[in-house]
Amino acid sequence: MRRRACLLLLLLAVPLAGCGGGSETASEPPAPRGPVDVKLRAELAEATKVEPGSFPAVEGRTLQEVSDAINASGPTLALATSVLTTGEHERLAFGLLDQGQSFLYAPTAIYLAPSGGEAQALGPFAAPADLLVTDTPFRSETAATEDAPFAAVYATSVPLAKPGSYDVLSVSKVGGQDVAAGTQVEVIARGKDKIPGVGDRPPRVETETLASAGGDVTKIDTRRPPGTMHDASFADVLGKRPTVLLFATPQLCASRVCGPVVDIAEQLKATYGDRVQFIHQEVYVDNEVEKGLRPPLKAFNLPTEPWLFAVNAKGEITTRLEGSFGFNAMELAIKSAL
Repeated sequence: MRRRACLLLLLLAVPLAGCGGGSETASEPPAPRGPVDVKLRAELAEATKVEPGSFPAVEGRTLQEVSDAINASGPTLALATSVLTTGEHERLAFGLLDQGQSFLYAPTAIYLAPSGGEAQALGPFAAPADLLVTDTPFRSETAATEDAPFAAVYATSVPLAKPGSYDVLSVSKVGGQDVAAGTQVEVIARGKDKIPGVGDRPPRVETETLASAGGDVTKIDTRRPPGTMHDASFADVLGKRPTVLLFATPQLCASRVCGPVVDIAEQLKATYGDRVQFIHQEVYVDNEVEKGLRPPLKAFNLPTEPWLFAVNAKGEITTRLEGSFGFNAMELAIKSAL
């Protein structure tokens, strides 16, 4: 039910200036497809099937009262999203680590409430695990694998009515009992969010292509081996065909998140590439952190990476994803643009 973790920060969305490195969850997540390890496949299969009715009902209680009713605790909740805005269906992604700093995979739900008050808790919201491990042919040097620190990320969709601080409680079913972990998040008003969101028209930015790089793909892609998402500039396809624009830097992403999400995009491109334009945009000028951000990231006002934007043929953003996101989240994003 666990995998060794090197660092808690491996799951965090990493501020761009520091180290280089909303949407919905599906009601019936797909079965894990990448791992070959039988035990890990079984653990992830269990963690992807979450029944909210099997978790404690709120029944008018505060979040503290819900937490007090759960006898066991111990996991650490590590957030995998850093930008949260007000809305009815806001994506909250996270990882769970046990007391031995091992990643924990189990059926999990989320409860939350505004901080510092006696408001009734909201929840439980199902938070199924979302697979990060691709099939072998799509794994790069920075891939998520069954031997790597983490193979999946948890995600849920929660209502955030007002800006401010919220207390968050995760409850997981481990060894026949409920165990809890808590954290706090900051929510900003949607109107103060400078990053293009769902329903917006994104900036018409020129993204680097193999042609603009003079045929040298290593100038515009730190993935090893290089990816295949550099055929078209975003400016040329915006408003003409469905597009998935992924900002990520596999080799310079200290969080180890960028490599897995680019690999996932490569695998899904094999399925949807005839209907959707896939574009991968590197983050740093000349792939050197000290030279700062490439112009497309500045145009999108991105404070962290990776980010993914799904855009329909009308040129409207249909989904945006930040931080760590797996097959299920990305596939839903792709479908939202079709």
